Amino acid sequence: MNIHHRHTLRSLILATALTLGFASSAFAQQSALFVDLNSKEVTALGPLGSEASGINEMGQVVGSFPTANGNHHAFLTGPNGVGKTDLGTLGGGADFSSAYGVNNAGQVVGTSEAVNGHNHAFITGPNGVGMTDLGTLGGGTDSLAEGINNAGQVVGHSSTSGRVGHDFITDPGGGGMRDLGTFGGVFSRALGINNVGQVVGYSQTADGRDQAFITGPNGLGMTALDTGAGASSHAFGINDKGQVVGYFITDNFQVHAFITGPNGAGMTDLGTLGGNSSVAHEINEAGQVVGNFTSNDFLQPHAFITGPNGVGMTDLNSVLSLPGDSIILAADINNHGQLAAVGVIPEPEMYAMLLLGLGLIGFLARGRATG
Repeated sequence: MNIHHRHTLRSLILATALTLGFASSAFAQQSALFVDLNSKEVTALGPLGSEASGINEMGQVVGSFPTANGNHHAFLTGPNGVGKTDLGTLGGGADFSSAYGVNNAGQVVGTSEAVNGHNHAFITGPNGVGMTDLGTLGGGTDSLAEGINNAGQVVGHSSTSGRVGHDFITDPGGGGMRDLGTFGGVFSRALGINNVGQVVGYSQTADGRDQAFITGPNGLGMTALDTGAGASSHAFGINDKGQVVGYFITDNFQVHAFITGPNGAGMTDLGTLGGNSSVAHEINEAGQVVGNFTSNDFLQPHAFITGPNGVGMTDLNSVLSLPGDSIILAADINNHGQLAAVGVIPEPEMYAMLLLGLGLIGFLARGRATG
C-alpha cells in the first residue's frame, strides 16, 4: 500500500457534497469511516463533517474532524479504527490542522496553521505524539505533507520564493526538504511514496498539461507515466512494487482511473461502472485499488474496490450490502482488507444512535453480512 496520503481529498469530498446538494440538505452528512472487509463491518469515526484520508497496517486511520468552534483538527485512531486522538496544531494560537498520511509506526503527516498564519507541513513522532513543523521550500510561505513511508521520508508540496507550488521529498525523519522540480511548468504536486522512496504525483508541463509522474528510489529522476498522448493525468498512490494508480483524461474527455505495472510501466484503463468518471486513490501490495466513481446520472458518487492487480471494479457498497451511495469515497486500503473511507450518514437522529454504539451497519445495511 501507499503508506501515507492524502491530498485533494478535501476538494474531492466537497465536490461530491455540492453535486449531491448536501449544503442544502438537512438529512445527509458525511463521516469518516473505518471499513473491515473481513467482518463486513463499517464503523463511523465521526463526528459529522469528518474526513478519513489514510490507514496503516495496524488499522490506524488519520483524517480531520470539525471542532466546536468550526475549525478542523487532525486525528489518529488506535489499531483497527478504535478510539480517536486529537493531534492538535502547531501551536501559537493556530486552530487548524488536517492529517493526510500515516506510516506503520503511527507517524502522521499533514498540514497545520502555523504561528505566522500560513499553513505548514508537519510530521509527528510515533503514534501521533508531538507535532513538528517541516517548514517550506526556498522562501515559500505555505506547505502541505501528503505522504510518509516507513523510513519517515515525507512528500508533499510547498510554495517557493516565486509563490508557485513545487513537490518535495524529505530525508528520513522529515529533515532536508528537497525540491523535485517540474516538467517545465510552474507547479508540481507529490502525492504518494512507497517504502523504497519512489514518489508519484503530477506536474505541469511546458504546454500547460498536468502530467502524472513516478520517480526512482529516494525521489531521484522524475519520469512521466504513459497515460496517452496529450492527456492530462494525476498519480495518487503507489505500492512497493511500483504499481501506480490515479486518473487520466480520455480522448472523449472522460475521467478514468488507471493502474500501471511495476515501476510505473504500462497503463491499464480501469474504466467505470456505467458512468463517465472514476478516480483511483490508493493501492495495496496485492494490487487492490480503491477510489470512487459516478453513475451515469452524475448524481450518485460511490466508492469502488478492485481485485488483485486492478481486476474487476466493484461498487464497495455492494460488497458490504449497503444501500445506494452510503460510502461515497474509499481513500486508502491496507494489506489486511481494512479501508479508510468517507460515507453519508442518512440523518442526524441516526447518527446520534450510532454514537451510542449501535453502529453504521445497524441502520445502513439491508442485511448484515458475516465474514
